[in-house]
Amino acid sequence: MSEIPPNVRPPTPEDVREMAAKHHMDLSADEVEDFVALAEATLEGYERLDELPDPSPDVKYTDRDPGYRPDADEDPLNAFVRKCEVRGADDGPLSGYEVGLKDTVSVAGVEMTCGSKLFEGYVPQIDATIVTRMLDAGATITGKLNMEDMAFSGSGELSATGPVLNPRSTEHVAGGSSSGSIAAVVSGEVDVAIGGDQGGSVRIPASWSGGVGHKPTHGLVPYTGVAGLGRSFDHVGPMTTTVADAALVMDVVAGKDPKDPRQGWVPDDTYADALSRDPSDLTVGVVEEGFAHDESDPGVDEAVRGALDRFADAGADVQEVSVPMHRDGVAIWNGVAIEETTATINAEGIGHYGDGYYDTAFMDAFGRARRAHADDYLTTVKFTLVLGQYLADRYRSHYYAKAQNLGRKLTAAYDEQLTDVDVLAMPTTPQTAHRHRTDLSRLEVVERALNALNNTAPSDVTGHPALSVPCGTVDDLPVGLMLVGERFADSTVLAAGHAFERHVPVDLPEPV
Repeated sequence: MSEIPPNVRPPTPEDVREMAAKHHMDLSADEVEDFVALAEATLEGYERLDELPDPSPDVKYTDRDPGYRPDADEDPLNAFVRKCEVRGADDGPLSGYEVGLKDTVSVAGVEMTCGSKLFEGYVPQIDATIVTRMLDAGATITGKLNMEDMAFSGSGELSATGPVLNPRSTEHVAGGSSSGSIAAVVSGEVDVAIGGDQGGSVRIPASWSGGVGHKPTHGLVPYTGVAGLGRSFDHVGPMTTTVADAALVMDVVAGKDPKDPRQGWVPDDTYADALSRDPSDLTVGVVEEGFAHDESDPGVDEAVRGALDRFADAGADVQEVSVPMHRDGVAIWNGVAIEETTATINAEGIGHYGDGYYDTAFMDAFGRARRAHADDYLTTVKFTLVLGQYLADRYRSHYYAKAQNLGRKLTAAYDEQLTDVDVLAMPTTPQTAHRHRTDLSRLEVVERALNALNNTAPSDVTGHPALSVPCGTVDDLPVGLMLVGERFADSTVLAAGHAFERHVPVDLPEPV
């Protein structure tokens, strides 16, 4: 009698026919009978897989408080999913820093919800690589921060627990998907935070809430232990109130991690020590196509151009450049992100075929949740999955493949301009923060979730580093300036942002 591991049930004849049909095969009765027998014999070897321990990263600093969910009096902006305390090393570059993490970042023993009802009660068994690195650097993790439901919105109003309010105007939303990260930082609830960026989710809230958000070069900061949407465009990076703090965090979290399949070669750079450049050392290319979108507020365009004029007065060489293909960036991003997100969710939130660490506990939890509670998906996630599956099935992923090919062409278009300038500049978002509303239709929800991505989404496809810094206000709401550099030239981008920050003072509304 065959020994089948208790956790693996061999397929029935009906299962074999069903799986074959998914691959457009019509098996004969004899084939079905043979395949059932072959499957049973093959699965005998899976008993050993069940017996072997799953090699997971070691968890350090095991004395940790899993925390609690704060009430509205303690957390008026709705920035936190949990307040907790995980203390790291006694000293290091982040000693004395309280750090908040977007609630896609795994911390062993602390609930992680991804901003969604689907994952309430899920507790990771590992620390993300960046968590280990920050704890080793002396940080104390004090919060898991709210976010848009499963990270698929840029507005800041679509968390399962309600909107995250803008820390500079509670009549407006903070921006997303890393909404709680920026709200907690700007309000002073944490010193620095980590956000994730797949279409602009670090930079949009930084722009709308008057903070600093750095999307590093793709792969520079390890993504291991962070819930993602697609390996080709997942990014994770710092959200702070100063560029200097963003560079300090980069010094701690950036670098090679063999467990991350998103990484190839990465440099061993330093960032905080590279911030000393003066404006006169910098050449800035103002991208014509980054302005005057259909979604653009003319006041935002004017504020960004005025800030760049002041940067020129401080000594920077500011010149106009043109990247016509930038206007196609959102279409290219859609082609990549919609099908790749669908594939990631179909692959239980982790994906396949990467040479790296697979969090099997998260995959199990994700797989159970999506099968039992898919009706609780956010509207934008539902729409993405429907359209992504349609495109994959009906058009054989032709448009995903073409978008990836065009992404390389877009990369080359930016690189061509970056041979003559240090950074490219444009508004981070085409408008200021959306006013908080409770009467949105389904179509308005989707439109508001995605209408700030014009300038941010393209660099998620190309992988260029991009930094948002405050540069002014329109009607007392912050405006963000985005600086984009060559891939792995994050030190240049941060240095340019720091020079702007020092030489072009911005009068922002005080946090509420």
